Amino acid sequence: MKAFRWALAATAILAFVAHAQPYPSKPIRLVVGFAPGGNTDTVARVVGQKLGERLGQQVIIENKAGAGGTIATGEVARAPADGYTLTMGTTTTHAIAVAAYSNLTYDPSTDFEPIALVANAPYMLTVNPAVPARDLKEFVELVKSQPGKFNYGSAGQATTTHLVMATFATRAGLEMVHVPFKGNAPATTAVLGNQVEILFGGLPPLLPHVAAGKLRALAISTAKRSPSAPDVPTVAESGYPGFDISLWLGFFAPKGTPASVVKRLETELLNIAQSAEMKELLLKQGLEPNAASGADLAKLVKAEIETYKAVFKAANIKME
Repeated sequence: MKAFRWALAATAILAFVAHAQPYPSKPIRLVVGFAPGGNTDTVARVVGQKLGERLGQQVIIENKAGAGGTIATGEVARAPADGYTLTMGTTTTHAIAVAAYSNLTYDPSTDFEPIALVANAPYMLTVNPAVPARDLKEFVELVKSQPGKFNYGSAGQATTTHLVMATFATRAGLEMVHVPFKGNAPATTAVLGNQVEILFGGLPPLLPHVAAGKLRALAISTAKRSPSAPDVPTVAESGYPGFDISLWLGFFAPKGTPASVVKRLETELLNIAQSAEMKELLLKQGLEPNAASGADLAKLVKAEIETYKAVFKAANIKME
């Protein structure tokens, strides 16, 4: 009995010491629900490296792609709430997923501690040069004159590249055929080869093709013009005020992560996102720095969930 009591006491002491260690005392996992090379992975790596430098511990990126990022996100929701497992949440994983998946294994609003928003990725409406429209007004007139003739590509059913186009089509009263592909790369290849005429895709991978004259840029999806493409007008200034859609990216921890840990991470991430160095790094990638607190990120998640529920309903999008 005495030995048992000593064992209990030793366990309690070890637990206290472990808890008392300053955070972080070991490497941090940053789980990304998408393949390497995309917008989410890019932001995770550039911000994660700086976060590791500031914390004095390595931030290890783990890519676990599948089901629109929801598999990895669900895993993080169930991970120990100790600050050593984080995820890069996005519009897709924390807003669209609610409308898209009836069997979602997590609740974006209640199963996470929002830490900080760090970046946005705008979308660019592009057409193959064979399409005669030179600007958004001509594009709308052309598509309206031939309902159902034109095809637009996307990275897949209910992806952001699908929904940004579906949202604009609903707003402008356009009838087009949606052709989903298995990712951004094949969708871009398809519009380059004129297999589909239109792609409202992520800005970074499309910029080189626009610069080379292989695609024509008609509009940017965000409220303000992108510094990476300052000559391309926004949808809002082209006749559709209030149109403002982007892929947002932020850090989340499992629900119940200690408030002191969340606050430490929030402080470091906001400092990183607001730094001149990070702004330059993101802009070179065609991304936009956008620092916001965990409280603001929580509000954004709730608002975006309702927005995309409405988008699914208005565009009559149904998942198979």
